[in-house]
Amino acid sequence: MLQYLTISNLALLESASIEFDEGFTVVTGETGAGKSVFLGALSLLSGSRSDKTVIRSGEEQCEVEAALKFEDPTKINEALKELGLPECEDGVLLLKRSLRATKASRISINGSLATLANLQALGSLWIDFHGPGEPQRLLKNECQLEMIDLFARLHSEAEKYRMAYDDWKRTLSEIERLRNTTKLTQDQIEFLKQQIDRIDALELSPESVEQLEIDFNRVASSQDLIGLSIELGSGLTGDNGVVASLSSLMSAAKEAAEMDTSLGELAGRLEGVILEIQELGAEYEMMGSSLDFEPEFAEQVQSRMTDWQDFRRKYGRDVADVLEAREEMARKIDSQGDIKGALDRLHEKADEREADLKAMAAGLTRKRKKGGEELARKAEAVLLELGFKKGKCGLDLVKQSELKSYGDALPELLFSPNVGEPLKPLNKVASSGELARVMLALKTILANVDSVPILVFDEVDANVGGEIGKMVGQRLKGIGNNHQVVCITHLPQVAALGDNHFVVEKDQSGDRATVCIEKLNAKDDSRVVELARMLGDREAGSALSHAKELLAENAQVSIES
Repeated sequence: MLQYLTISNLALLESASIEFDEGFTVVTGETGAGKSVFLGALSLLSGSRSDKTVIRSGEEQCEVEAALKFEDPTKINEALKELGLPECEDGVLLLKRSLRATKASRISINGSLATLANLQALGSLWIDFHGPGEPQRLLKNECQLEMIDLFARLHSEAEKYRMAYDDWKRTLSEIERLRNTTKLTQDQIEFLKQQIDRIDALELSPESVEQLEIDFNRVASSQDLIGLSIELGSGLTGDNGVVASLSSLMSAAKEAAEMDTSLGELAGRLEGVILEIQELGAEYEMMGSSLDFEPEFAEQVQSRMTDWQDFRRKYGRDVADVLEAREEMARKIDSQGDIKGALDRLHEKADEREADLKAMAAGLTRKRKKGGEELARKAEAVLLELGFKKGKCGLDLVKQSELKSYGDALPELLFSPNVGEPLKPLNKVASSGELARVMLALKTILANVDSVPILVFDEVDANVGGEIGKMVGQRLKGIGNNHQVVCITHLPQVAALGDNHFVVEKDQSGDRATVCIEKLNAKDDSRVVELARMLGDREAGSALSHAKELLAENAQVSIES
């Protein structure tokens, strides 16, 4: 359940802090009052993309924050764990998103920095939006398929089929690749084998390449290093070197120590310096000797470095690229050995998988037919309440000429709004108003099998009114028994049924327009006044009286989901 939502500097809204309750929440306001700000805040937290134009003019950033309480947080915690984010404390999920005018945007989930992809992954688990464009989606077979799979709880089976389908398509792609493989000449095969042998001879690894570069640099500069080593060794320990000069001073230091025993420590330190310099000189002489490489070693290092540089130019700059190129060359050689045999094996594999797929697709189609027909029967009953006294619904499954990623048939929902008329596809018979009611009927049925806890309906009651509007409201209120429902509406019949009521108002009395969101309370008549406005005149006695009647009537109604 959405517990609270705070918004600052979003579009025309300076700031708002909104607390929510369970059940059916309605949001009303004049056309253009800014109800979209309310939806925009929820949309931002669900991971929708947005640009910086939504930031209130003159402000550095806009920010939205929400807390959601889950009675059973198992599913959301599993998702958080998979994303590497902190789990919910006491079942509460904290979401925060800031859009900044001049800096990078920031997202946090349960206090930890997160990404837009993280918000999107979680958004599908806690909120579902149903907007004015939904009825048009109903004309698409893919949308109808999605609804039937949700109603019949076939998502897991459909996903298993899709994975098997993808595997089959990969096999077909491999067959096509082999068919197009050019037969290599013997010279081309020999060249590839030579390349592989040269790469193998290098025994490539990051460590071996590092050592090769060290050896190459030493060999390349060996003559210069030998000269410097000889110069340093001679300067330290030669006949006229530092040690020779210090040795005469050592004699003087010993003589001074015999005269004054307190100078013995200094003499010892000088002797230590002489020994250290002797060791340094010896090490420089040894280094010079070690740099006098055997010609064979120097030639080997040079050859290995030449090969390595050649491979880097051809196949890529690092070891992994060269080794991958080596494997690809080996695959090309292997494929030359028995292309026909490889194709035969792949064809056999593809045929087996196609047979399995056809069986899986047939099973899915049978279950979709059964589920779709049950959904149509239930929709028919709901449409009766929504004004279609003789309306009929049905389902046709259109067989496809070949297997698709969804199966072997697409559903076609059928509808007849009037008695005596045959069932036809929705796009052939339904007007915009009729289509909106069919979609609403299906959505209210599917809401009972939808695990998403928060459902947002944005003016789904458009194109209906009067008694039908009241029935729509009752259906939405019924969904509120199992979900938290937020509905933006222009119909007073729907608004009066809300367990909670917010009004959005735009104020243009000052220097700049502002939007505010206020929770209405029936006890102080603010809700009565808003309903009267929706009925036509907030000051008219008849409208106020009618508003009170709507609230009183709905307070006594208990609606089942």
